[in-house]
Amino acid sequence: MVKGYAIGRAAIMGAATLEVPHYRIARTAVQAECERLCSAMDRARNEVSSLAANLPADAPKEMAGLLGVHALLLDDPMLRSQTEALIHERLYNAEWALTTQGQSLLEQFSVMPDEYLRERGSDIRQVIERVLGLLSGNQQPTLQSDWNGDEQAEALIVVARDIAPADMLGLRGAKFAAFLTDLGGPTSHTAIVARSLNVPAVVGLGGFRALVRDGDLLIVDGFTGAVMVNPPETVLKEYQDKQREFLDARAKLDFLRNSEAITLDGIRVHLEANIELPEEAEDAYAAGADGIGLFRSEFLFMGRQTLPTEDEQFHAYRSVLETMKGKPVTIRTLDIGGDKVLDGEQTVATNPALGLRAVRYCLAHPELFQTQLRALLRASMFGSLRILVPMISSMAEVIAVRKALLQAQSDLSAIGIPYRTDIQLGAMVEVPATAIAIEPFAANLDFLSIGTNDLIQYVMAVDRGDSEVADLYDPLHPAVLRLIAHTINAGERFNIPVSVCGEMGVTQT
Repeated sequence: MVKGYAIGRAAIMGAATLEVPHYRIARTAVQAECERLCSAMDRARNEVSSLAANLPADAPKEMAGLLGVHALLLDDPMLRSQTEALIHERLYNAEWALTTQGQSLLEQFSVMPDEYLRERGSDIRQVIERVLGLLSGNQQPTLQSDWNGDEQAEALIVVARDIAPADMLGLRGAKFAAFLTDLGGPTSHTAIVARSLNVPAVVGLGGFRALVRDGDLLIVDGFTGAVMVNPPETVLKEYQDKQREFLDARAKLDFLRNSEAITLDGIRVHLEANIELPEEAEDAYAAGADGIGLFRSEFLFMGRQTLPTEDEQFHAYRSVLETMKGKPVTIRTLDIGGDKVLDGEQTVATNPALGLRAVRYCLAHPELFQTQLRALLRASMFGSLRILVPMISSMAEVIAVRKALLQAQSDLSAIGIPYRTDIQLGAMVEVPATAIAIEPFAANLDFLSIGTNDLIQYVMAVDRGDSEVADLYDPLHPAVLRLIAHTINAGERFNIPVSVCGEMGVTQT
């Protein structure tokens, strides 16, 4: 959900379907069928790339990156080559082969423990739908209604199965007040773009689109996720008052943007931003954030066929540090592995949440880790850098990371590249064993960051993405609160800062 209130008329957006004709082709038609597939994929890639290259000035900043991911997916061998292989080996028609391979990829994404990466399965589905539309000659999803309202009428509320980044551009200029989708979650593209536009959104509504007609009057409560269709006058009046109060309160908060955050008993609260992409630092700085509390560096590695080079990483890290103008920037080392495959790897761990991921993965791939550490060290010359290591579970890992950092420093010194020697090193506290035995970590690190999402998941033995047990995911469970308090108390004893990230550390207005 994206918080806020919206009142407007429904505009139903159609969507392509993955229900396609299934038939086997003759062996002699294989080459022609592969060419038909590749032609459609090339055209889809060119369309998306053209959209990304010609974005209007008022397009959301995130749009270029989202479209870029779709363009890369359309060239990804896991989608293109494997689909061609199904045509060759099983004599599937192009549509059948594409949906078969797509389903295989979607299943891999669906079991990923990281919520953001699970949502990236929607990218696969969206690019497949675009290609299927081209194969069938159908148009891409558009608004079925030409209802535009007038100046006195309610605004537009888009109702869709899902909204791809390219389709989002088609909504430019419309007087839309909210997005409602059958699919998606908090980290879906629809939610990300809606947040950037400060537009309420409720995603993952199931079959809601089939229950609404064009022009129906809708009320969207982005705080509770409730959507009301053709409400009575009393309810409409109630939500008009709520909407007015919310907008007034939001306007007043703008005046406090640059004020210090101090509690009534005199405690200074440092509020830092979490980002996935370098350009998001601009919004964080403009909003008055005290720094970047978490830059998830793995998003530099995802959605591409090759690993980012040292120079690519260096420029990305440098841009964030320079944007923040001396404010602290915490960059998390690569949190990937197990289910999050890179560079053609296809192995999925039996239990990805407990597998070779994060720091374990980096230590098992020293050249990859060294490349990132060298890039981080080089970027440190351009701001106040802190390095955060995820999934730490033992002091042996801390020692190994420090050794790797010393090696990276030695490599740079040998070729005369400067770096700062006062970089702070910290660890994510997200494994219960680390939180329970926190003292040696607090004594040997410069700061700690409590990753509440994973910590709760591990403490409660609950996958919060599993709807059947999601009600057991309890941030306020006494065991969770005790581990958080224990970690904070250790930070105070050893005089090191402790931050909190994840949903427990976020308040949206």
